[in-house]
Amino acid sequence: MKRLVVALTAIAAFTAPALAADMAAKAPLRAAPAAYAPSWTGCYLGAGGGGGFYDLETQLVTAPPVVPAGVPTNVRLDQGGRGWLATVGGGCDYQFTGLSGGIFGSGIVIGAFADGDWTNIRGQHTGQNGAVGLIAGEMKLDWSWAVGGRAGILITPNLLTYFSAGYTEAQFSGTTYFGFNGLATGLAVPSQRYQGWFIGAGDEYALNFLPGLFWKTEYRFAEYDRKTLPVFFTATGLPNGVGESTRPFTHTIRSELTYHFNWGGPLVAKY
Repeated sequence: MKRLVVALTAIAAFTAPALAADMAAKAPLRAAPAAYAPSWTGCYLGAGGGGGFYDLETQLVTAPPVVPAGVPTNVRLDQGGRGWLATVGGGCDYQFTGLSGGIFGSGIVIGAFADGDWTNIRGQHTGQNGAVGLIAGEMKLDWSWAVGGRAGILITPNLLTYFSAGYTEAQFSGTTYFGFNGLATGLAVPSQRYQGWFIGAGDEYALNFLPGLFWKTEYRFAEYDRKTLPVFFTATGLPNGVGESTRPFTHTIRSELTYHFNWGGPLVAKY
């Protein structure tokens, strides 16, 4: 719940400048000249990059039939990693016009999308194995994909601020453990794929110098299901009796250039 509150706070902070721009535009000193107004109805493709971090809730559990002595199964750890990401995606939107004025600005936009991320978000992952004591290795968020929808307000004909939500999956790498003396322990946990949901918020702006080209920036929070990673012997592949109950959370921000195939000719817009 604390992570969700943090995510909602970040979303509110992210969209505040655009909403403030809407408030400021309600009392213009004089009418602005006619301007290019893109159509938001249609489909698009985009690519870009960004960064983020993950937080991993971990608790040791025993995994019969082999249960090593001295494993403290009440140990709980919050672990994490950070790094960069590359993203590609696409979607389709529909613009509702005739809603000028008030909080709806120049109209509203709804749509659906899908995207995929390849990441280098990584960090040290710590475990515990009875007499061996604390052990550690690297864990990496390899990739994730998401499908969902978005709904937003056109603050101006060129500027959309929106919220997004949907389904997501993420693949985390396995971890080969070493002791804190740097020596191999002969233990590891496997890679794992997680399923979950996400919420986000962002802004997208139509660039006037090239009709059809847009610039989008979005913050996204994702929460995944809990799974147990069995610790195994690297020499034999057999479990050693210890499991790690894990649950990941991710925070990412991405910035993309998108190309909309629906721009047609410029429209006359009145601010």
